Amino acid sequence: MYVIVDERPMVTDGYVANFCREGVSSVGLLASDFKDWLQTAPGTDLDAVQGFLLGDCAQRSEWPELIQKRSSAPIIAMIETRCLTETLQLFGSGIDDVVRKPVHVREILARTEAVWRRSQRESAKDTAMADRTARLKVYFDGRDPDIDGEKITLPRRERQILEFLVRNRGRRMTKEQVFNAVYGAFTDDVDESVIEGHISKLRKKLRQKLSFDPIEVRRYLGYAFVN
Repeated sequence: MYVIVDERPMVTDGYVANFCREGVSSVGLLASDFKDWLQTAPGTDLDAVQGFLLGDCAQRSEWPELIQKRSSAPIIAMIETRCLTETLQLFGSGIDDVVRKPVHVREILARTEAVWRRSQRESAKDTAMADRTARLKVYFDGRDPDIDGEKITLPRRERQILEFLVRNRGRRMTKEQVFNAVYGAFTDDVDESVIEGHISKLRKKLRQKLSFDPIEVRRYLGYAFVN
């Protein structure tokens, strides 16, 4: 799930629609509502956030410190025009990347994934580490994964679940966290139990290709991508 923040509803609504067309869950928040949401949102909602996209907001330079207290997701700022002073100020405030509008959501996906990769390398959790699951390569940019160099075609939801679990390798994620990451924390028209079916099908496909199950399931505790 991506969180888009701006003072103008037309901007947040536009990016939410663009993410939706790419099959990525997102939510748009007005600048006036963002701080309260950030401070009161349940941890399960924040764990599902894959990136924060901050548009034109007076308080934007103050937010990275607040975000980083509750989430490790990449923070990207969108600027209207190229301005070295503004760009340097944003990086200095803790922003991970700065892009100039208009920017395609696929580029945003690629940029946030680049930030995730850097942080994973620093914490020795890079997905290319030498273990049994190194045979599986996940791209995080809308492409299907491949195993032993051969593409494995997955339905969108199964691919997004796999990406979320791989990104959180070794951490046990609850059904609610997986649901929020894939469908969005504000989705009311889909039941959480749908995740069980998606993961069951995903595990079967991975077992067939890898000859072992890389997703550990613990009843009432959740799911973990393991070595």
